[in-house]
This record gives sequence, C-alpha cells and structure tokens, in this order.
Amino acid sequence: MSKITAAITAVGAYLPEHVLTNKMLEEMVDTNDEWITTRTGIKERRILKEEGKGTSFLAIKAAEDLIQKKGLNPEEIDLVLVATATPDLPVASTAAYVASNIGATNAFAYDLQAACSSFLYGMSTAASYIEAGRYKKVLLIGADKMSSIIDYTDRATCIIFGDGAGAVLFEPNEEGLGLQDEYLRSDGQGRDFLRIEAGGSILPASEETVKNKQHYVFQDGKTVFKFAVSNMADVSAKIMERNNLTKEDVQWLVPHQANMRIINATANRMGVDESKVMINIDKYGNTTSATLPLLLNDYENQLKKGDNLVFAAFGGGFTWGSIYLKWAY
Repeated sequence: MSKITAAITAVGAYLPEHVLTNKMLEEMVDTNDEWITTRTGIKERRILKEEGKGTSFLAIKAAEDLIQKKGLNPEEIDLVLVATATPDLPVASTAAYVASNIGATNAFAYDLQAACSSFLYGMSTAASYIEAGRYKKVLLIGADKMSSIIDYTDRATCIIFGDGAGAVLFEPNEEGLGLQDEYLRSDGQGRDFLRIEAGGSILPASEETVKNKQHYVFQDGKTVFKFAVSNMADVSAKIMERNNLTKEDVQWLVPHQANMRIINATANRMGVDESKVMINIDKYGNTTSATLPLLLNDYENQLKKGDNLVFAAFGGGFTWGSIYLKWAY
C-alpha cells in the first residue's frame, strides 16, 4: 500500500471591493506613494468597509469560492481550520461559525493563531490529520480583517496591512504528491516587538487602554525586519538542503507577503530566480494569515502537477517556518 500524503486539491479566495491606495494614505498620514513603494513594494490594499462584518465574512466567501470551483459537497468536509489573528470574537470560535454557514454540518472546527505564520502552521496541522488517515477532507482557511486592529494615524503600520481570505482543501494522495517536509520554528522572546498590548488576560480592556490606543498593532519595524529577513531565508535554504533541492528543482517560492525586501532576500538566499517567486503584495499588502492561499489562488493557472513549491513565512511571537510541497493538479 502506498504511503498517504496530504495534497492540496482546490483553492479559493475572497477580497473586499474597497481599494485603499497609497495616494489615499497620503491624505491620512504623513507619507507618500514613493516612500511606501520603495520600502514595502505595496501600491494598494483591500479593506472590508461594511459595518458588522468581520473575519468570518471573508472566510465564508473564500470557502464558498473553493466549494463552487471544486463542485464540493460541504457535507463531505471533515474539519474546518481557520487560521487568523483577528477572530470575530475573543472566545467563540470563528471556525465553528464559518463551518455552519458554509454547510459543513459534519465537520468539527477550530481556530489556529500564529500571527503571519498561522496558515503555514495550519498546513502542517491539516496534513497531519490527512496523513494519519483520520480524515479525508480538511478545509484550511487563512483570513484576516487587519483593518480592525490598525491605527490609521500610525504610518508605521497603516501602510502595510490589508484584508482578505484564501482557502485550500487538503485530501489524501497516493502518488507521492502534496506536503513533503516542514521546518517550523518559534521564539517567544520576540513578542515584545510585534503585538497588541491590551485586550488579553495580562491587560484586559479598560477605558484607559482604549484611550492609549493599546488595542492596535504595535511593531518595532527595524527589529522585526531584521529577524524576518534572516529567519525566512534560513528556513527556506534549510528545507532545500534537507530535501536535496537545487534552485532548478524549485518551480515556485510562495513567500509571506510582508515586505518586498524580505521576499527578495529569501529568494536570493535560495538562489531562485525572481520569475519563480509568487508576488501579490503590490495589490493586497500584508493580509497576514491570508497571504499564502491568496498567492496560490492568483497563480493557480500557472501551477502544474508535480511542481515543487517552497512556502515561507514569518510572524509575531516570533513564529516562522518553511514547507516543501508538491503540487497535485
């Protein structure tokens, strides 16, 4: 009997209609299009403006796109994972609400949070369930409404983030395709450099924390950049070395879309040509948990069965890692 691997068999995505351009940001904070573009590579990002709609709305739309494209009966889904840093509510599971609303009535569901590495970690989790033979269809969604936690008077963060969602379906494969290897890391000493200070158990919400803007994302940009550049590049090179992959063997680098300079540094370390690097940061900014599946959706038509993909991400916590996957369709 062939070894069961976990392969991605379908993708879906959703992006809000409202576009926030660099020119529009020039009217909001002390910045300009050239400064943003040269330092980040971002030209515009999508924002979910409708009142009363959160991360679950984005996740449901992405899941519905996948279900429609795949012709999937949602009742066949065994598990729904929602990778997110911006759940609808602090306690109630966003994934459970998403599963119910897409008709995945036979699935159980839960959220997974590792900041910008959430989807990468979710790939490992989904694949483990499939490889164990426990479940046949695992829906993994990366979704974030970053605009809900961004201070649009803070030019250090408001230029970076956007809203969006992407979804993938993992299923068993007996051809040796799908997830091949992973190298995932974390370092809790990094949490002071990229965080939301208030709203958790250490510093619950109060009139003072709201007044002090402690419920918005804070980022020590220089420190985070330094760690992200070295760590994303290191793990990507390591996964290639561990699997005897040359730069010619890698068809695509699928990097977290945080900053164009970090993406370039990772590609350079791997020796991968820029034509093999998936990029959409210019259109969407950093959508946190949604960057990797949105890339797969954007490049789906260029992917070929058997292609070697190397995923890489870095997020708050710190969390980071790389995954090697063979495309299955």
